[in-house]
Amino acid sequence: MKYLLLLPIIFMSIFSSIGQNSNPNYDAELAQKLGADDYGMKSFVFVILKSGTNTSADIELKRIAFEGHLKNINRLVNENKLIVTGPFGKNNSDFRGLFILDVKTLKEATELLETDPAIKAKYLEAELYEWYGSAALSEYLAASDKIWKVSP
Repeated sequence: MKYLLLLPIIFMSIFSSIGQNSNPNYDAELAQKLGADDYGMKSFVFVILKSGTNTSADIELKRIAFEGHLKNINRLVNENKLIVTGPFGKNNSDFRGLFILDVKTLKEATELLETDPAIKAKYLEAELYEWYGSAALSEYLAASDKIWKVSP
């Protein structure tokens, strides 16, 4: 009878350890550098850029705003704040592009986006979302800088 009482305790200890495997490749220094939690994840801000309310026909002002938009993107990448960016193809949601910002809060992200000339001029509008993803996401930037031939 004593052994029957111990069975649930034994099963609980066995099953509680299932799914909690240690990663043999774990690099504590890299995890700390990237700000990873125990799951290798961290918080980011995901931004969807949509067409804004400015429908001005002034092509020169629009060109200047989007030239500044691209310069701002490069600045944010160089500051390690913008780790993913790219345009969408035609779609029914009027999505123009996306950013993944390596910042902790929506407030920080908003402050960065306020430096974008195309957003300031209301050619683009930003929707911000807290997002939880792999802390290693920023590591792709080093490789991405080695694979393009011509800048946009």
